[in-house]
Amino acid sequence: MKDRRTVDELSIEELEEILRIRRAEARLERLRQAKGPLPPQDPLATRPSAPWERPLPDAHLQYQEEGDSVGFRARPIDGKGAKRERQPLRINWRWIGNQLLLLVEILAVLGLIGTALSMVQTRQELNREAQQVQQSQLPTPAPVTPTPLIQVVLLPGGHTPPDSPGGAAPEAIPAHLRSLVASITPMPAPTPGPEHATRIRIASIAVDAPVIEGDDWESLKRGAGHHIGSANPGERGNCVISAHNDIYGEIFRRLPDVELGDTIEVFTASQVYHYTVTQKRIVEPTEVSVMYPTSTPVLTLISCYPYGIDSHRIVVIAELEP
Repeated sequence: MKDRRTVDELSIEELEEILRIRRAEARLERLRQAKGPLPPQDPLATRPSAPWERPLPDAHLQYQEEGDSVGFRARPIDGKGAKRERQPLRINWRWIGNQLLLLVEILAVLGLIGTALSMVQTRQELNREAQQVQQSQLPTPAPVTPTPLIQVVLLPGGHTPPDSPGGAAPEAIPAHLRSLVASITPMPAPTPGPEHATRIRIASIAVDAPVIEGDDWESLKRGAGHHIGSANPGERGNCVISAHNDIYGEIFRRLPDVELGDTIEVFTASQVYHYTVTQKRIVEPTEVSVMYPTSTPVLTLISCYPYGIDSHRIVVIAELEP
């Protein structure tokens, strides 16, 4: 059916389309006249297709993302969805070897730590048992017996037991004094009396231990030892008390931490004596002059130094408070 509308009734788009068709017909007519008759063509077939009608290259292909650790690779799949291709799993032997070496190193370190902790625990247990034995010691009052004069060439508190080869630390005794040591007869411990020391307490370094008469190897297993022949607490003279620092309870382990002016309490069966620290010295084991008698009431504390090495002695001197 023909369109009977006038030109004025047509829209601009329709006019442009009619003009395009007329131009195409005129172009075909010129070609027909130049080359002869041509097969009829639809002028609309030459129009460019719309963007949504144009075919895109490989528009039907989609790509799969990278696969997981089991070995899938990106493969083009069609719109219906193709299955992913499974690749063979590769084992990284080098990585596994490195992990095994790391595991062995960790186990070795843990073993060393366990051994060290076991040694520390054993040592602490031995010290704990010694402290329990020391605290169970109770002094028994008894009549006073005279004590002989001091005769020593080495300060007490050594770490060589008397039953060791060569006796009590012969290498620490100067050669010209070894004959004198051999000639000294051990003095018997006196029967404890009411004026003898029974307990020592140093609050600044948390020391609270029993005091035993005698400072030989066996006596120092049970507590701090009062040197036989030295003055009793409160008396005029030198009261000498020694103890170990790293065995049998570690009574004097923190003796180097004592400060000048600290108070030391020494108990007897009837009284408590207070001493004030006035000196602190590091001496050789043969410096026995620190045990000599004094003209005033003095307390001398002796222990090995330094901790765990015990090549010297630490000496703390305190004076009786009025």
